[in-house]
Amino acid sequence: MNTDVAIDVRGLSKSFDGKRVVQDLQLQVARGEIFGFLGPNGSGKTTSIRMLCGLLIPDAGEGLCLGYDVIRDTAHIKREVGYMTQRFSLYEDLSVEENLDFVARIYGVSNRAQLVAAAIERLGLGHRREQLAGTLSGGWKQRLALAATTLHNPKLLLLDEPTAGVDPKARRDFWLAIHQLAAQGITVLVSTHYMDEAERCHRLAYLSYGKVLTQGTPGAVVAGSALSTWIVTGAALMQLAETLQGLPGVAQVVPFGDALHVSGNDAAQLESALAPFLTRADLVWTRAHPSLEDVFIQLVSQAGDRPS
Repeated sequence: MNTDVAIDVRGLSKSFDGKRVVQDLQLQVARGEIFGFLGPNGSGKTTSIRMLCGLLIPDAGEGLCLGYDVIRDTAHIKREVGYMTQRFSLYEDLSVEENLDFVARIYGVSNRAQLVAAAIERLGLGHRREQLAGTLSGGWKQRLALAATTLHNPKLLLLDEPTAGVDPKARRDFWLAIHQLAAQGITVLVSTHYMDEAERCHRLAYLSYGKVLTQGTPGAVVAGSALSTWIVTGAALMQLAETLQGLPGVAQVVPFGDALHVSGNDAAQLESALAPFLTRADLVWTRAHPSLEDVFIQLVSQAGDRPS
């Protein structure tokens, strides 16, 4: 067994009520890696993650998670997993410390007091130790939930859209904590809708209708897209966007603040389509590297509507 690999699966598939939710998932995740799952609602992100860590039995496929068979050894896998849901699930009428002590009792750890104290220190919760969980802000609730999730020293963390509804600074602090945990050798699987969070992952996969459309490092995903992008600023941009939409070579026109990102899959054809507009005095055009969001918007467009 390769001890550097936390997850190694092939051909994982899952259906519910005759509908294929995940199809032929093949994935390797290294130990200590932060691996992100992106895709629209219903794309199979959560189902994929749950199959990978033993919380859901696949209909087909095979592989290992933390050295255990994902079909036969799910009980062993679950003991090594910390699962943090999007919805805050701790007791709001208990304090931070009381919540952590309660969770430690559930895990049945022998050195409960020491583990609770360490979790409070690790997530910077010391000055809120006695505060009721229900009075915490969204960011501090997420820190508390992460502290509870890591109390039993799991080797694998499952984070299902962990920062939904949390302000940007709290999200940044939360991701710093995630990277610190990964640096200690903990593997992290995370689903997210935020592009800035996707860029914080070591590697990621984009799913649509149960299939992986692309995977790799954020840089490799962008480079592999073969997408060509121009940024334009100037006057009457929304009118320009309407004009550009549908031109040969123009795959997408997306507003970003006071600019438009205009992208296509063929650089020469895109430039030819834009040629009449590049010399306009009221517009400023700049060649640009496509962003991760540009790539994912294109993937969404190419995936089309869900098959009936």
